[in-house]
Amino acid sequence: MMGAVRPVIVAANWKMHTTAAEAAALAGAIAAVIDEPAVTRVICPPYVGLAAVRDALAGTGIEVGAQNVHHELAGPFTGEVSAPMLQGLASWVICGHSERRRDAGETDALIGRKVGRALEHGLRPILAVGEQLADRQAGRAEEVVAAQLAGALGGPEPAVAESLVIAYEPVWAIGTGRNAHGADAAAMAGSIRRALARLGWRDAAERVPVLYGGSVTAANIGEFLAEPSIDGALVGGASLKIDEMAGIVARAALTARARAGVQGGSNG
Repeated sequence: MMGAVRPVIVAANWKMHTTAAEAAALAGAIAAVIDEPAVTRVICPPYVGLAAVRDALAGTGIEVGAQNVHHELAGPFTGEVSAPMLQGLASWVICGHSERRRDAGETDALIGRKVGRALEHGLRPILAVGEQLADRQAGRAEEVVAAQLAGALGGPEPAVAESLVIAYEPVWAIGTGRNAHGADAAAMAGSIRRALARLGWRDAAERVPVLYGGSVTAANIGEFLAEPSIDGALVGGASLKIDEMAGIVARAALTARARAGVQGGSNG
């Protein structure tokens, strides 16, 4: 039985770049060149730019995401932002990016609480997972990623599991200019779905989109999207460049239309 076609998603993670004014201008410029409704497009600016980017993207079909969320709803957590605070500003949120794991010491269990808070409040979480170079060289990449998934998603499959997106970001490829090959990313996507099934997420395992992240550019995105198990990209540095985003989304649109055509033909 053939299930629904997974969406093709391109999410831009601007990290700690752009003031609010710069974010609004960049979002507007990108929106003008990525009018591709076949692709789910998300821009994740810094917190201070969320309102400006939301306004700049109004009516474009491009969605807004936050780069992080706190695991509690409110409380004495100076400098933090909760899921209820993001409502009306963003509809997506990145959880567990490797830079948060590294710099803020976020554990899998904590990241899992963030994912849960996002789902509770109508935010679509992008759960980032990935191994260090030493793990891959030791042949432990799949084991490490499976443990991250188990730590964050080890509870019962939530009713809104279809909202979850997973981004596979090999840590050694983030911001280094070095990227995995398409076949490597595809193998990990398959491993991720098998790990979800082992966790009891049997209904959602094949429906959860898996994105690739790690030095994604317009020049290499085609290698990843050529793999049926890869459903898009979480884009870092290249997402700050208008021409790069245009190229990435244009290639993603080809994949989205091809997948929709295959599904349509199978039902005809």
